[in-house]
Amino acid sequence: MGDIRAFIAVDIPDDLKEKIGKLQCGFSEFNIKLVDQSLIHLTLKFLGNVPEDGITSICDALDLVECAPFSADIGEMGVFPNYRRIKVVWIGAKGNFEKLQNSVESLLCPLGFERENRAFSAHFTIARVKKISNKDQALLSTRIKKQSNVNFGKMNVDRIKLKKSTLTPKGPIYEDLYVKKLIS
Repeated sequence: MGDIRAFIAVDIPDDLKEKIGKLQCGFSEFNIKLVDQSLIHLTLKFLGNVPEDGITSICDALDLVECAPFSADIGEMGVFPNYRRIKVVWIGAKGNFEKLQNSVESLLCPLGFERENRAFSAHFTIARVKKISNKDQALLSTRIKKQSNVNFGKMNVDRIKLKKSTLTPKGPIYEDLYVKKLIS
């Protein structure tokens, strides 16, 4: 048995993926790696490489997640770590994500997964910046700031997924290993 690269996520509905895809088109002139719109998701917890025989315990833990389904606002655009040195471009999500993420974290800690050191920030990564000139960095910052108040609407968050990530030269391939429906 081998290891599985895994994470726990919330998928975004196709209609919102399409809206985000249209926004991404406006950034094609920059030397940045746009996330394929079919792969856009909100990561609740990155697990890293997990032994295959540990997947069942993770699924059992996820069965105990306590968080009712909720509505989330999808919008606002931002960057990590800052506008002077952009590494990630994201779309924000506002809803009960912190409670959901906390529940996931507390259930996975007994299985040996460490809590995140940094504060949780609910977001959908839409682009990654590897190498960019100072001039393009400034232009990209300006463009993002101009569109920072973008609003894509609402989505219903009613399930979380344990996903397998297989890295390939053409990009990652995601596969759902387990789906946990949130219940009131």
